[in-house]
Amino acid sequence: MEQNSDIMIRVDGLKKQYRLGQIGGGTLRGDLQSWWARKRGKEDPNTKIGTDQRLIGQKFMALNGVSFTVKKGEAVGIIGSNGAGKSTLLKLLTHVTAPTEGTIDLYGRVASMLEVGTGFHPEMTGRENVYLNGAILGMTKEEIDAKMDDIIEFSEVRDFIDTPVKRYSSGMYVKLAFSVAAHLDSEIMIMDEVLAVGDMNFQNKCIAKMREIANQGRTILYVSHNMATVRTLCDRCMVLDQGRIIYSGDVEESINRYMQSEGSGGSTRLADIKRHGGATYDLKMLDIHLDSSQISASHPLRFRLHWSCKKAAAQVRLRFIVKYQSDDIVGLTYSTPICDAHPGEDREDAFEFPVNNLAPGKYHVDLLLFNADENGNRVNLDNVQYAFSMTVSPDPEDQTDFLFHDWIHKWMGHVKLPTIQVLHDE
Repeated sequence: MEQNSDIMIRVDGLKKQYRLGQIGGGTLRGDLQSWWARKRGKEDPNTKIGTDQRLIGQKFMALNGVSFTVKKGEAVGIIGSNGAGKSTLLKLLTHVTAPTEGTIDLYGRVASMLEVGTGFHPEMTGRENVYLNGAILGMTKEEIDAKMDDIIEFSEVRDFIDTPVKRYSSGMYVKLAFSVAAHLDSEIMIMDEVLAVGDMNFQNKCIAKMREIANQGRTILYVSHNMATVRTLCDRCMVLDQGRIIYSGDVEESINRYMQSEGSGGSTRLADIKRHGGATYDLKMLDIHLDSSQISASHPLRFRLHWSCKKAAAQVRLRFIVKYQSDDIVGLTYSTPICDAHPGEDREDAFEFPVNNLAPGKYHVDLLLFNADENGNRVNLDNVQYAFSMTVSPDPEDQTDFLFHDWIHKWMGHVKLPTIQVLHDE
């Protein structure tokens, strides 16, 4: 295929298929037992009680016929619900895994950040990892030397640059990894939600740097749930849903399509959502089931959370953070204590959250399981960002709620305040 000089990425008919439940028993013995049971048409002895046997051996299309091109100097956002295929697409583009069908043509060197610490060797220092990443991109030592001071300065980890990165916090990992990707000579940058770990000032600095890089003619692919950064950075956007591109074009229209594409209830698998640090992960949220994600102001949100326990934790509670679709934080709240969790325990607990004070609109929710240590300090046990979305509509039973049908969040805020009462002189 002849290359257009302006095209940096060309993807045609890309498919990625996985087989569910074929391996993964945890031991070779367990996998052999499962394989032998399937060969004889027997029930898998290693399948958890209650698992639907029809899922064993099924094929799953993570991507199903994706085609697009990205031109030189473009900053393209990729958005979609959890499980839509965003991270799978980036893993294919960076050759972490191979496609089942289709072709990928990349016309330039690629710098990527798919998750915290990707491409870093934990035993090597920050400085040594900079040289390692540069060498992987095909740069000489002299080229890396020329950029080293800029990389260290931007990363804000100068005091720790000669410390093994296994001692870095997740935020320090991200700062150095982004600085390396931004300053080394690559024509294509691929970013997967990694900036969620950094502090707000560093996130803003990264967005400005990526915008500068795009203006210099380098190409950026950026996956994020943060609609505000997508709006700030991207020239256009693609919306993925169930492994297919359902829209590609204007950023605002893409965000609208993404918001409309999300379901109206049902279950969401949380176990596979990428965590971004900030918790012990002694507990793990596995699934969440919403009665409905379309809620009127007079009816509370009801949901059931399925989670498991790896290490004992007393007085576990749930923190619930509500964000507007622009990623503005509306507020947060906490549950009453749920239980004392025990190792090996699986639980499913029901919750109810009143939404009567939320203005009409679309919201995202972050979930965090936590408890307190012996000194009363909060300990984060599991943390899932963008766990689910919900849409709050005006209350059809409220005679005055017609006033709120055309709610403009930019000017009116995200909280519907109580009605002002007129006090009449008696």
